[in-house]
Amino acid sequence: MKAVMLMFDTLTRNHLAPYGGDAITPNFTRLARESAQFDNFYVGSMPCMPARRELHTGRYNFLHRSWGPMEPFDFSTFQALKQAGVHTHMVTDHKHYWRDGGATYHTRYSTFEFIRGQEGDCWKGQVEKPAINWQGMEDAETLRRRSGRMTQDLINRAAMLTQEEHFTHRTIGAGLEFLDTNQHQDNWFLQIECFDPHEPFFVPEKYLAQYGCTSDEFDGWVPYYCGAPGGKDDDKVRKFYQALITMCDDYLGQVMDKLKALNLWEDTLFIVCTDHGFLLGEHQWWGKNIMPVYNEIANTPFFIRDPRCKAEGVRRSALAQTVDIPATLLDYFDVPRPPSMTGKPLRPAVENDTPIRDYAMFGYFGGHINITDGDYVYMRCPREEGKGSLYEYTLMPTRIDSMFNVSELRNISIHPGFDFTQGAQVMQIPATFGYMEPWRFGDKLFDLNSDPQQLRPLRDSERVLHYARAMTGQMQRHDAPPELYTRFELDALTPEREQAFTERWAKQTVWTGKEYRCEHHGVEEALRFVLSAATKEGVSQEDVLKHFPAEHLLVEMDIFTLIDACFTGDRHKALVYQSRLLLRTE
Repeated sequence: MKAVMLMFDTLTRNHLAPYGGDAITPNFTRLARESAQFDNFYVGSMPCMPARRELHTGRYNFLHRSWGPMEPFDFSTFQALKQAGVHTHMVTDHKHYWRDGGATYHTRYSTFEFIRGQEGDCWKGQVEKPAINWQGMEDAETLRRRSGRMTQDLINRAAMLTQEEHFTHRTIGAGLEFLDTNQHQDNWFLQIECFDPHEPFFVPEKYLAQYGCTSDEFDGWVPYYCGAPGGKDDDKVRKFYQALITMCDDYLGQVMDKLKALNLWEDTLFIVCTDHGFLLGEHQWWGKNIMPVYNEIANTPFFIRDPRCKAEGVRRSALAQTVDIPATLLDYFDVPRPPSMTGKPLRPAVENDTPIRDYAMFGYFGGHINITDGDYVYMRCPREEGKGSLYEYTLMPTRIDSMFNVSELRNISIHPGFDFTQGAQVMQIPATFGYMEPWRFGDKLFDLNSDPQQLRPLRDSERVLHYARAMTGQMQRHDAPPELYTRFELDALTPEREQAFTERWAKQTVWTGKEYRCEHHGVEEALRFVLSAATKEGVSQEDVLKHFPAEHLLVEMDIFTLIDACFTGDRHKALVYQSRLLLRTE
C-alpha cells in the first residue's frame, strides 16, 4: 500500500478552474477528471499549525487551545503508521515546523526533509540588512511586528534568483526524488507540503508574465486588513496570487506525471488538499484570522484518488473536513483508529457520495464557533464582550514563535484533563490570545444554496436555535471546556435568550447611518472597535462621539483622533495597532 498527499498552504478554491475560477490551472482540471472532487470540504481548526494538529490527531484543536505543538498525550496518525510498519516521509518548506509552536510535528514521521527560505524564515545570515520602504508603518508596534520577517524575506530571496532555486521547486523536487528512490518498495506514505501559495507572493517571472505582471510591481506582502490593499492595486495583488496558484498547478502536474511514469498512479492513494483559503477583497477583507470565517477561507478544495474504488471525474457533495483525512489514511493502511479520533474515513463518500457526517464545526481559538451542514453556515459569536472566562489547556505552553510569557504562567490551575488526554492532567492557563473581538461582528447565518457568496445574512431565529443546538451536541462530543458554553450562552438555549442577545447586540453596534457616516467599510469596522474598547474602560459611546458633530463624515484620521482623546499608555498603542489592521494603511 502506498499513499501520497500533496498539500498546499492557503489554496483558495474559487480561483481553481474545477471550482469555476479563472486562474490558469490545467493540471487541477486534469486532476478533477481523474479523481473525486469534493464540493463540501471544510476546515476544522485554523490557521496553519492548528490545522496540522488535526491532520495528526483527527479531532478539533480550536476548542481547547490556540496555535501550539503536538501534546504529549496526542495521538499521531503518522507515528501510528510508522509503528505499524509504514514508512512515513515528509518533505516541506513550511517554516512553522521548526518554530517553537510546531517543533514536535515533524519528528512523528519516519523521515523528514526541510527546504529553507519561506516567508522570512531565519535562513541566510546577513548582518547588514537591506533597505525597506516602511511607508505606512508609522507606529512602532506595526513596525515591530512585521519588519523582521520582511527584512529576512528580502535576504532569502537574494539566494533564490532562479526558479530552480525557488523553495517550491526544491520541495517538489525532493518529493519526486523520494518517489524515484522508493518506486519499487511497498508500505510507504509521502507528504509533499508546499507553503505556497501562502503570502508573501514570491513568484517566478514566467508565471507572472501569464498575468501581465512583473516582480518589481509588488513585494508580495498582503496585510490582514479590512479594505486593504485598496484601489488600483487590488487587481494586481489578485494576479500575483493567481500566478502563484498557476505555479502550484505546474508542480501538481509534475507530481501526477511522475506517478504515472513510475507506474504508481493506479495503485497509490493520492490526496490534494490545503489547510484553509484566503480573502482577496471578498467581503471587503484581505487575509484571514481577523474577520468572520467566510467560505473563501473555510470551504476548501479537496481531491482524492483512491485505488480501492476507482472513482474518477466525479463530484461529491458529502460533507467532510480536515479531521477526516487522518481517519482515511488509517483506514487505507488498515491501522486501527483510536477512540479519541472523531474524524471519519472518506471511502464511503468517495465511492458513492454516502454521507459520513451531519455537521462540520470550525473556527479559531477565541473566535466565533462555526457550524455547517452543507446547506447553511451559522457563525456564533461570544454573547457579550468578555463574558465567560477563556482558557488554554496544554502541557506545551508555546505559540507560533515563542514560549508563553512567565507572567501568563503565574496563575495557572491544574485541570483533570479531557477524554483525549489519556488520563493526563493539563495546565489551565487564562487566555491572553484571541482574534480581535469576535463580538463586534455578531452572529451570522447564511443560506449557501440561495446565497453561495454569503452576501445576505439571514434573520431566522428558528434556524439559529436549530444550529445552536447542533453546535452544542458537537461540542459535547468533543469534550469542549465548560466555560465555552457560558461564553457562547449555549448552556440554556431558549428563544427568549436568543432574542435578548439580538436586541442587546444591535443596541450597542447600530450607531452609524443616520447620525454618522463612514468614508468606507474599514472606518466603520475600526470605529466599532474603538467604541467597544471605550465601553470596557467605562467611557460611553456618546462621550467618544462628542468629538465630532452630527452628520460628520468619519475618515481614517478621525479614528486615531478618537484614540488619542480617549486612551493612553499601552492601551493606546494596542488600539492604534489594532485599528490599523482594520484600515487601509499600507
